[in-house]
Amino acid sequence: MTKLKGILLTEGMHGMISQVEGLAMALDIEFIHEKIELNNFWKLIPPNFTPIKNYVFKNDIDKDFNIVISCGRKSVIPSIYLKKKYKNKIMNIHIQDPKVSLNNFDYIVAPEHDQLIGKNVLTTKGAIHYLRIKELNENESYLKPRIIKDKIVSLIVGGPNKYYNYNSKLLEDIFLKIKKNFIDKGYQLIFIPSRRTPKKIIDNALNYFDENQIIITDINKKAYLSSLKLADHIVVTCDSTSMISEAAMTGKPIYVAQMPATKSNYRFKKFFELFKSLNIIRDLDNSIDIWSYEKLNETDKISGYIKKKFKDYDFS
Repeated sequence: MTKLKGILLTEGMHGMISQVEGLAMALDIEFIHEKIELNNFWKLIPPNFTPIKNYVFKNDIDKDFNIVISCGRKSVIPSIYLKKKYKNKIMNIHIQDPKVSLNNFDYIVAPEHDQLIGKNVLTTKGAIHYLRIKELNENESYLKPRIIKDKIVSLIVGGPNKYYNYNSKLLEDIFLKIKKNFIDKGYQLIFIPSRRTPKKIIDNALNYFDENQIIITDINKKAYLSSLKLADHIVVTCDSTSMISEAAMTGKPIYVAQMPATKSNYRFKKFFELFKSLNIIRDLDNSIDIWSYEKLNETDKISGYIKKKFKDYDFS
């Protein structure tokens, strides 16, 4: 049977790509990425005040797909436009709250902490993503030759966003807790930056930690996967619910390095409350514990439901 084809619409950010690609892979469809660019004026206008017209976005999208999977504000209008144009010949799925009528989409995939309600809303515990246990196992050996200790802590670092503004003092506090809680107790550190991690944070890590620690200085997916597989404990900065959700697939203890928010972070707080209630995360403080929880596999749960609905579409 010929595979269905998908087009993934995002703004090009890692967290968004991880979610749309994760769902596409779980649906077992062929897919291409389309980074959405809005025309100048429409960049400033919220989706609910934007006309459903192709002049809103710069992208020229041909009909060579059956399924649209979108994520992020800029992708809302293109997804609705394509659905109105091709109707039941395509399925359109939006990840996260689109901030417009939910009826514009066949399905909305949203985390529970968004508290989005609708007949076509599929809720998840945390963010869906592209990582699979098989990939972690395949990349375990990537960093293994550099391991010299019996216990490993992986520190996954995000970067400044509109809710959290990293500064040297906050960073030093996190590094100090890593040193006192883990390194001084016989752990080896693996430091993993993300696309949002400023170079100065990576430089600070190189200067702060001794030469026995593994400091990854670039964006390296193999190192990221290997660090998740090798770690006994995982520490993730609080600015990325996506990376925390990815780490939760391991079943390993996850500490969240909290920072003061620069504006209301209600959605983050609801996320942390949920993950704490599931015994997945604890705040990084001045002690370490060992605990376990049921590994999260939300991507497969959602894709399994959607696959059953394929029969309701023409896809011709």
